[in-house]
Amino acid sequence: MEISRRLAILVFCAVPAIIGGGIVYAIFGGLTALWIYEALLLVTAGALVSR
Repeated sequence: MEISRRLAILVFCAVPAIIGGGIVYAIFGGLTALWIYEALLLVTAGALVSR
């Protein structure tokens, strides 16, 4: 996979990290759920980039 596609995947995953992180924090009201959500996004982005 070329470097431009890898960077595009990481940018594409940054939007849900920012917007979704705020939504998860507002719904659950704590940082624990937020860190779990962010970790799942990080694992998913890593899996996509490593292919």
